[in-house]
Amino acid sequence: MNEYAGLVPIPVLLPLLGSGAALMMSRWPKAQRTVSVVVLTAVVVVAAVLLWAADQQGPQVLWLGGWRDLGIALVADRLAALMLLVSAIVTLAVLLYSLGQGMTGDEAETPVSIYHPTFLTLVAGVANAFLAGDLFNLFVSFEMLLFASYVLLTLGGTSARVRAGTIYVVVNVLSSMLFLVAIATTYAAVGTLNLAQVAVRFDELPPSTSLMIQLLLLTTFAIKAAVFPLSLWLPDSYPTAPAPVTAVFAGLLTKVGVYAIIRVQTLLFPESPLSGLLLWAALATMLIGILGAIAQSDIKRMLSFTLVSHIGYMILGIGLATEAGLSGAIFYVAHHITIQTALFLVVGLIERRAGSTALLRLGGLARLFPLLGVLFFVPAMNLAGIPPMSGFIGKVGLLQAGLDEGTWLALLLVAGGTLTSLLTLYAVAKTWALAFWRSPEQAHEMARLLSDPEADDVPDAAPPMVAHRGHVHVGAVAFGRDDVSAAREVHDNDSGERDLHQKLQAGSLPDRLPWLMTWPTAGLIGVSLALTVLAGPLYGYTDRAAADLTSRTPYLTAVEQGAGE
Repeated sequence: MNEYAGLVPIPVLLPLLGSGAALMMSRWPKAQRTVSVVVLTAVVVVAAVLLWAADQQGPQVLWLGGWRDLGIALVADRLAALMLLVSAIVTLAVLLYSLGQGMTGDEAETPVSIYHPTFLTLVAGVANAFLAGDLFNLFVSFEMLLFASYVLLTLGGTSARVRAGTIYVVVNVLSSMLFLVAIATTYAAVGTLNLAQVAVRFDELPPSTSLMIQLLLLTTFAIKAAVFPLSLWLPDSYPTAPAPVTAVFAGLLTKVGVYAIIRVQTLLFPESPLSGLLLWAALATMLIGILGAIAQSDIKRMLSFTLVSHIGYMILGIGLATEAGLSGAIFYVAHHITIQTALFLVVGLIERRAGSTALLRLGGLARLFPLLGVLFFVPAMNLAGIPPMSGFIGKVGLLQAGLDEGTWLALLLVAGGTLTSLLTLYAVAKTWALAFWRSPEQAHEMARLLSDPEADDVPDAAPPMVAHRGHVHVGAVAFGRDDVSAAREVHDNDSGERDLHQKLQAGSLPDRLPWLMTWPTAGLIGVSLALTVLAGPLYGYTDRAAADLTSRTPYLTAVEQGAGE
């Protein structure tokens, strides 16, 4: 049963040891890079072995300390092993990308020794969160994530990054305080923090006590997962960070919160009275998030809002509390980690080549950089759920689970999920049309129109402009006051360094994408396409994982046997 249990702590220990080694090698950047790449490659291999072992032999459990009541249990079941493997692949791709960008893109202001140790610490925190078998160890994992992510978020020390980092830290410190309250309440109620033991003892608690603890835990994890209305901090925090940092945050950190919700809902509260509340939260998260996305005129912020929106699909599967719903949620988490990370890496390439991610300043990217156009188009269509890609498969699975449930609320979620998918397609199509499809001359003309809406020489073919409540609508695209000010800056700047059209005319843009940034991005997109090709076996795996979660028996039995060894 626990033949491979000795491998369970390696995905946590290797990055921590690598972090220390990288810190000691701060004077030798090449050695730092080598250590980081070797460590993360090894984590991918170990995670793959644990995935096979968990599927073939059941959950792999290791008790650290050897004391049944006081030891720390690490558990790699089917769910944890899948999350561990996907996160390891993503972090390796992001690390390689960051090497091509020059660590952080801010070498002049930031010592390069900071990046690698901090990134490896973040990886260790993510792995520990997936493997944690007790609530306090899960809390420690979140704190590791918080400390590492704050450093990464503020790399370069710019005012925008420090401000965004401050918001991020304040929100997460408050959620950590709430988590500590939940941990203390749980320990006072049942006398243990081991998840398997808590699950057994919760059955003996009064329903009111169990409900209070459930609300505390769900609120904590909903903040970290960015579930509406606890998601307002995210769009202002992520876009200011360097591209690799934004990518790993968007792809992984919110999914750690989703994983924690899946774990506690299925293991601790199998007969949850809050399923209806989760379904309403899923609906609000999907719709509010995607409405925010279509209103954005910056690609980073648009993707940040779609990130929030698509968390709603995962909460939908959890709220249904059926095997089909959980299986769809697990599949969608694996899909979304790869797609969202890949899209933010592509945005980093756009910013690297065009100097901006504002739609106002972009145009003609598909003609200038055809490969960049392909790298954006494929994951964007996958995110929107175009068949037969993995995004479509995951959404169909979740919506079918809602139809099978058949209640009016589940059917309302099916309608909301369909509408969200269509609006996601609209948001990414608008980005494609403005940044990639239109010519740089059209982008320049739009900037001129925004800078001077009363101009006499407006072309007949120009889209209509309407001012409304502080926004200017050019055709179907809305631009706010900041965009109008930026347009005036672009139009009035005689140097030509701020406008993509003028940069092209001046020949100041490089004609090639950096290969060490391009290939990790392409590789991650390839992984997302592999999820489509292997959707059948993967869905079979998630079905088995969902069956384990709903029965609880494999997890509880494995932990109990591991304690006796």
